[in-house]
Amino acid sequence: MPRISAATVADHRAGRHAALLAAALEILVAEGTAGLTPAAVGARVGLARSSVYRYFSSTADILAQLVEDAVPRWRARLAGVTSGPGDLRERVREFGAVTLSFVSSPDYAVLRAVVSAELPPGCRVRLDELHETMIAPLRDVLAEAGHEHPDLVAHLGWSILGEGRRRLASGADPEVVRETTLDVLCRAMAV
Repeated sequence: MPRISAATVADHRAGRHAALLAAALEILVAEGTAGLTPAAVGARVGLARSSVYRYFSSTADILAQLVEDAVPRWRARLAGVTSGPGDLRERVREFGAVTLSFVSSPDYAVLRAVVSAELPPGCRVRLDELHETMIAPLRDVLAEAGHEHPDLVAHLGWSILGEGRRRLASGADPEVVRETTLDVLCRAMAV
């Protein structure tokens, strides 16, 4: 029987799962999707490929679980800045700043990977649902402020931020992109 490295088997499995996700993210950042395989993830933490399949059914499943791990973390950050103190303009700018900071995070490699990956339709539906949770804090703060079309305007704002993220990822001057994008965002939101 294998040794467990926690107080309970459930804790051991949770710790192992977290280590596998961390290894998968490291591989994705360093090598892209081409290097992300169950065998590579297992090798990174000292597990046989067959053992990795106890946690992930495929490379697509690894990507899906990385998204499920990253999105709630980012959504919490976005909700935190929009629910904090400050007027509407400040909160919208903070939402934009956090969204743009995503590009410098290792989690951005997950986004790039899932955009180009061939995922089952069910995964695509779930990605759309998670995407909506990221936009929700902006929609909520606009609705709270009495904006006439909070959902439409929040999606427009997300598109503006998407272009800012794309420019940052392509190596454009970060300060110029950040300030220009946040200025355009606030004007589009009419704040």
